[in-house]
Amino acid sequence: MSRVQISDYLRTYHQLVKSTAGLTEEQLKWKAEPASWSVTEVLTHLADHSIVVSFRIRDILAATTTQLPVFNQDAWVSGQYANSGNASDNLELFRSLLYYNSLLFERLSEEDWEKSGINFKGETVKISDIVHGFTGHVERHLGQIERIKQGAANASFVQ
Repeated sequence: MSRVQISDYLRTYHQLVKSTAGLTEEQLKWKAEPASWSVTEVLTHLADHSIVVSFRIRDILAATTTQLPVFNQDAWVSGQYANSGNASDNLELFRSLLYYNSLLFERLSEEDWEKSGINFKGETVKISDIVHGFTGHVERHLGQIERIKQGAANASFVQ
């Protein structure tokens, strides 16, 4: 894993901060419909995803042979009443996990980056793939945040 890829991984926090800057609490919690996610819920999901990815990486490094854990993202978000939480708390957890993981990444050898586990689909995934996939996952959710903001603007919540 290159320094550029680790930098891209760390940059996801700043991208989320930029994407949510200036949003009011009402805008952060706005939902197009009850089953859709708000910006706060997207941030909760990304914090949850960071927890799960952190565990998966450590499980691979520990040479655990069990299937890597999967989680039900919708149930996690609704089960923790995510829209009643604070976007800033989610961002802080996300930032902290990124930083903590980046310290681990700096210690890994090239061989470590190639270590792998089996995901819930039965596919072999390397640590480098997981980190790369995480960055892409955040980027897709940045697009979702922009769509939510546009929907809120169309609903006259954003001036």
